[in-house]
Amino acid sequence: MASIGAVKIFFFSFAFCLFNFLPPSQGKQEKLNAYRYPFIRKASTFPSSTPSISAPTNNNGYDYIIIGGGTAGCPLATTLSQKFSVLLLERGGVPFTNPNVSFLENFHITLADTSATSASQYFKSEDGVLNARARVLGGGSSINAGFYTRASSRFIEKVGWDPKLVNESYPWIEKQIVHRPTFSSYQRAVRDSLLDSGVSPFNGFTYDHIYGTKLGGTIFDRFGRGHTAAELLASANPQKLTVLIYATVQKIVFDTKGKRPKAVGVIFEDENGKQHEAIIGNDKESEVIVSSGAIGTPQLLMLSGIGPKPELEKLNISVVLDNPFVGKGMVDNPMNTIFVPSNREVHQSLIETVGITKLGVYIEASSGFSQSPNSIHWHHGIVSPEIGQLSTIPPKQRSQEAVQAFIKNKKDIPVEAFRGGFILSKVANPWSVGDLKLVNTNVNDNPSVTFNYFSHPYDLHRCVEGIKLATKVVQSQHFTNYTLCNRETTEKLLNLSVKASVNLVPRHANDTKSLEQFCKDTVITIWHYHGGCHVGKVVSSDHKVLGVDKLRVVDGSTFDESPGTNPQATVMMMGRYMGLKILRDRLGKLA
Repeated sequence: MASIGAVKIFFFSFAFCLFNFLPPSQGKQEKLNAYRYPFIRKASTFPSSTPSISAPTNNNGYDYIIIGGGTAGCPLATTLSQKFSVLLLERGGVPFTNPNVSFLENFHITLADTSATSASQYFKSEDGVLNARARVLGGGSSINAGFYTRASSRFIEKVGWDPKLVNESYPWIEKQIVHRPTFSSYQRAVRDSLLDSGVSPFNGFTYDHIYGTKLGGTIFDRFGRGHTAAELLASANPQKLTVLIYATVQKIVFDTKGKRPKAVGVIFEDENGKQHEAIIGNDKESEVIVSSGAIGTPQLLMLSGIGPKPELEKLNISVVLDNPFVGKGMVDNPMNTIFVPSNREVHQSLIETVGITKLGVYIEASSGFSQSPNSIHWHHGIVSPEIGQLSTIPPKQRSQEAVQAFIKNKKDIPVEAFRGGFILSKVANPWSVGDLKLVNTNVNDNPSVTFNYFSHPYDLHRCVEGIKLATKVVQSQHFTNYTLCNRETTEKLLNLSVKASVNLVPRHANDTKSLEQFCKDTVITIWHYHGGCHVGKVVSSDHKVLGVDKLRVVDGSTFDESPGTNPQATVMMMGRYMGLKILRDRLGKLA
């Protein structure tokens, strides 16, 4: 079981391991990037002569300051820059010349990197599930598995977006960075097994969210290079856009002298630790827009004085607006996996095929772990035994001696043991809800996040149905023909998976006998968390923060469900959509 444990460890950090390399053309690539993105520079270059927040002038502020150059922030900044001056502040660096971010074959490495300069910031929910949040230009689109699929028409109607403008905004993204995946043999087996298991019809290649089995888009091209939301900045007006990287916003600054607080600017720290002030203009339409994601946005609002008064006062934060709903309604889509062993070589594939069921679960798959025999001996980051998070060693036994023993034994595992892949079962639109709270006033530290996985019985019921379907897929003749393995019993498949599941949830003796217990014990994330700033409670229908002026939120923290099977397409579209809406509201026909 040790080998299977190591295999599962690889998946949950998405450790599809390859040597970390720089492309031969990196010098040319850097020159190309400098040409395409002349407005991107380090935060320390911000001019010290910029007017102070304490003494703003009429003419020198930005029309828009956007906090967070992520999946929504990049298309939003690009769109607004067509007509107005925009300052985009991103706490991380650029993805363009970072091979760990740019190449599919290195996908796992950033997630496994827990250093302070990583593009991925590790955090652990209070539920004991290991997680990550982006810290790089392009946000989650720079560190995810690349799958691109639109939201359902029901979701668009529910959030109240204009369908015509939505259908103009999606193609704007797709024409620039989305590709048709190379359909691997593993994914073909997944497709055929899903159809055999009743997830029909086959809808072919489509971006649309339709019941049945389909092939979706990807932001990885046929050469395996990732094309993230950061590349959408190439469409910006370079005369009106400034992008500062390594700019960590400490707080939003408000003018509280009037009847209602109004945002006037931000304070941010550069890569050298020096603080700067940036202001918006006095025009009544100028705004600060927060696009820092489901973790970063509610955290920053609270650090800036907007949130539950008792929690803010506990940390001596001056209360600008008492809103008990900030940080509430946090949801993560729980995922469980079934390991698929193989007796043949399996090439790497990330998410390409999806089964959209009426059971309330989505079935996806990935395969392949390594192109190099040496890579199985690597340090594996957030789920590494070297940092004491190996689930196969009980917490009380995670001594340095036990960890070192595992490292030594790992080196003796044959490469053949790492062949295989995973079938993923994700519960859609979970009813289990959690919250986010500050633990201190340091914006660089993760807040406390609880998702309460499977606290609602309906979610647990759907997980059970998903596991039944996933095992049926693995037991399909299409899979056994592909893997050259015998058809295993459900209990054997669950046993292969549960022994190696990587989270910090305590195990139970009956977790391969009870599917309910299996779901609880092996739950992990698929990084589709959302909530914390819901429409109607924290922001209005046009995403303006309730109770204050000149402040808006544009990201997934406003969602009460994750759009589609995978949210990145809709979050990028949202940035474009909201940018167009803001321009039209401000300029009318001139937009």
